[in-house]
Amino acid sequence: MGSASLSYQGHRYPVEIIAHCVWLYHRFPLSFREIEELMLERGVLVSYETVRRWCAKFGQAYAHGLRRRRPRPGDTWHLDEVFLKINGERKYRWRAVDQDGNVLDILMQSRRDKAAARRFFRRLLKTTCSMPRVIVTDQLRSYRAAHREVMPLVEHRSHKGLNNRAENSHQPTRQRERAMKGFRSVGGAQRFLSAFSGISPHFRPHRHLLTAPGHRAEMTLRLALWDHVTGVVSVAATA
Repeated sequence: MGSASLSYQGHRYPVEIIAHCVWLYHRFPLSFREIEELMLERGVLVSYETVRRWCAKFGQAYAHGLRRRRPRPGDTWHLDEVFLKINGERKYRWRAVDQDGNVLDILMQSRRDKAAARRFFRRLLKTTCSMPRVIVTDQLRSYRAAHREVMPLVEHRSHKGLNNRAENSHQPTRQRERAMKGFRSVGGAQRFLSAFSGISPHFRPHRHLLTAPGHRAEMTLRLALWDHVTGVVSVAATA
């Protein structure tokens, strides 16, 4: 899905404003009201409810466009699940990353049994359109049972100490969850995390591995890709 498939018809604000507000929300721990205030400082009068609707309408589309332009995932997948409370009920956030830390998928579920693990495995294969060489999980028995059914030819390494990469990958979403003071529904959490996991990592290169000039060059490329995915470049070219 590219910028050509995005329609801004009926929106009185230009695409640059819409894309910038969506970027602010998914890149920084800001509320819709805080983004309204930031835009007001720039002379743009937009309500927080409008920003919320933009994020709901375009966030997932932008994330999907960025994912389509990423390299194929690595052949080693790290899977993990963490619990969170939504309206007082315990839910589980299943997450998969490859050996480079790229987020493959996130799925909210009510359980962490064999059926839940099997559903997540099948979703991963469908989303990535690839089969890993190795999967790394903790010692939850549900993983072993689902692995035997869905991908029995894939090597399975089950050890808590081997899965630090997946566990560490939960930190950005945990931080954002605290800033948002939790989620109100499972569907809302799934929609936000699907967009967040596609947009936020795009603007988080491995800073500690880059020099300052290298980081600036990398961010320039990533911002240019963002403009292309959101349609800012094509609109500017025809103006």
